[in-house]
Parts: sequence; structure tokens; C-alpha cells
Amino acid sequence: MPLSDLGLPIGNPVANWAGALAPDGRVLEGRFCRLERLDLSRHGADLFEAYQADADGRNWTYLAYGPFADPVAFEAFYGPMAAKQDPMFYAILDRSSGKAVGVASFLRIDPANGSIEVGHISYSPALQRKPHASEAMYLMMRHAFEDLGNRRYEWKCDDQNAASRGAATRLGFTYEGTFRQAVVYKGRNRDTAWFSILETEWLKLKSAFEAWLDPSNFDAEGRQVRRLEACRAG
Repeated sequence: MPLSDLGLPIGNPVANWAGALAPDGRVLEGRFCRLERLDLSRHGADLFEAYQADADGRNWTYLAYGPFADPVAFEAFYGPMAAKQDPMFYAILDRSSGKAVGVASFLRIDPANGSIEVGHISYSPALQRKPHASEAMYLMMRHAFEDLGNRRYEWKCDDQNAASRGAATRLGFTYEGTFRQAVVYKGRNRDTAWFSILETEWLKLKSAFEAWLDPSNFDAEGRQVRRLEACRAG
């Protein structure tokens, strides 16, 4: 007997669901940045140099690895990671300089359920607080929903990481809750905050991103006219 006939609550039907596609490492092109599958032979030297501007290693506080003392240590970690399919790492290139200035990845890739996470985000000072940083997230989000057909896009971070929590909210993610004592890393506890975007929310977010990224939204010095949150509200 169907559960619906028993009067039990069940989820809504997902009509004609055949699963999502796995990411294939294609290049993602934007106006400010370009995302390429991470390749240390092409990106390693630029990335290590860019990260050196973070002299005290602050940017690595909430990652389970880093900072790296030298290129050898850097390549020893990122070399094997670059070869993986999950997580799948991308180098983020500044289109004006052609140099790699940060990385991000898709991970916890679950095509059967249409769920994918963005993480391992490490922006060098050359990428932080630049339109490139937001555009990179938009490009990955658009790829996950429109090219790969995912139903759910996830963001997770250390609950103590105020910058990451703020970024998730700014980008349009919805806070779902915190998993307490989820991880031990670098000898300390991590409570993990979970955020998500659903495919039903994507079109509105896409319109806001495109309005924000439009050239008319930046003045002659490259400063934003309207904030992303304002574009989303409008």
C-alpha cells in the first residue's frame, strides 16, 4: 500500500529525475576572472607567490592545511589534490594579469541526489574584496545548476569563521544549522555551519549576480555602485 494511502507525510514527488552530471573540469569564463582546472605546472608558482602577501598566514586559519613554508610544501599538498575528481580544484585567474590568485573546489559531489558543495576556498590578498572573488563564486554556482543540473548547492564553514559566514549570506545562501563538534583539525574543535541554495532559488540569485556584475554597476575606479544584497532585494 502506498504511504500516501496510510496518511503519512512524505516528500513532494521529483518528476522525471534522472540525476545530475558530475563536473568535468571545463573552463569557466567571466569578465573579471577565469577558472581553470588546477594544474601546478601552470598555476603553482603564481599561486605560491600570491599567497606570500599573507605574511602571517591568517588566511589559512580555518582550513585544515597551510600555511606552506616553501614551494615544495605547497606542491606536496596541492599536487595530489589537483589530480582528484572529488574534490575538484580550480585555479582562479585574474583576467587582467593572467595570473592565478586563488583556488576553490567542488566537493561532496553527489550526482544521484543532485547535490554539490563549494569549498576549499583560498583567496590570496590579490583576490580578496575584488569583484573577481564574487564572480568566481557566481561562475561555479551557475555551472552547478545550469550545466550540471544540481538541485542543491552547499557551503560549509567553521562556525567561528565570521568572514566565511558573512560571505555565504552575502552570496545568497540560506543558513540551515550548525553541526556541533563535527571535526577536529589543527588540534581544535570545529562546529560546522551549513548553508545551501536550491535550484528553485537560482534564477532570482542569477539575476542579482548579473545586475551586480554588469559594467554599469562599477565606477571609473572599479568600485561597486550597488551592493550585491541590494541587487538581490531589488
